[in-house]
Amino acid sequence: MQRGSDRLNVHRDDEMKHELQGLLRSGHPTRTEEWHDPEPYAEDDPEVAHGPVTPSRAPARVETLRLELARVLGRTSFPARPGELIRVLRDKHAPDNLVEPLERLPKKDRYDSVHQLAEAVVGARGGDGKG
Repeated sequence: MQRGSDRLNVHRDDEMKHELQGLLRSGHPTRTEEWHDPEPYAEDDPEVAHGPVTPSRAPARVETLRLELARVLGRTSFPARPGELIRVLRDKHAPDNLVEPLERLPKKDRYDSVHQLAEAVVGARGGDGKG
């Protein structure tokens, strides 16, 4: 039996592994208490200086768009085609001004990461990605 500097005993360690198992398998929060989960912003929220940036605002930088898309899509959505990503965004009640630019992307393209997607969206708008 190891008697090192462990902060938790074996039983508590097993409890914590069991508590995290659902989160690790599902890829999304599994808490029953919703107040723990971050609340997404609404379309009618007032704009805050240097706040959320969506494709409809100019100039849209790749980094800020990537942040907004990543916040909604998460890691489990990739790789995917635009149609699949649009369904995920709609299922998660993403704002229309975040979904609509994806509808203009070529349907046969496939994106391996949220960064590739953000670059494609900014490129489709005619921007250079620098702002």
